[in-house]
Amino acid sequence: MDIFIEKIVAKRKTGEDRLITTGLIIAGVVLSLFAFSLPFLSGFAPVVAVAVIYGVYYVAKSRNIEFEYAVTNGDLDIDKIIAQRKRKRVFSANCKEFEVVAKVKSIHYNDEIKRIAKQIQAVSSMDSEDVYFTVANYQGQKTVVFFEPDQRMLNAFKTYIPRKVHE
Repeated sequence: MDIFIEKIVAKRKTGEDRLITTGLIIAGVVLSLFAFSLPFLSGFAPVVAVAVIYGVYYVAKSRNIEFEYAVTNGDLDIDKIIAQRKRKRVFSANCKEFEVVAKVKSIHYNDEIKRIAKQIQAVSSMDSEDVYFTVANYQGQKTVVFFEPDQRMLNAFKTYIPRKVHE
């Protein structure tokens, strides 16, 4: 029997995201007004203003990030979706390669795991109650992946690695 489970998690906006968006809007308004104040740009000022506004919109929209988890017959694929227009694979591995799957707020998340240099945070927020982690060898490097699986995904992992999944 084939197993296929998908889940999309939207990244929550942080203070940094709001600050960047506000800064972009202010910079866009200033640049647009500046374009109208230059005499040699007087004919092109409206075009420059529209281009600046579009650029601000494009960059601000790119702060909308989602993560898609796909579990297919024991393979976990995590894609980062930026502004619902660009997709990038951030992690892919078979669950049999996982050392452990457990909640971050459990005894399994110890100092040894915290010291692993390469970390992938594919979560809505690290403060969420539903954040799990797994440790696997990814691209030749030991990697900690933080994600928010649902119960169906955990059950799928238990099918393949029952002793490594801790709820």
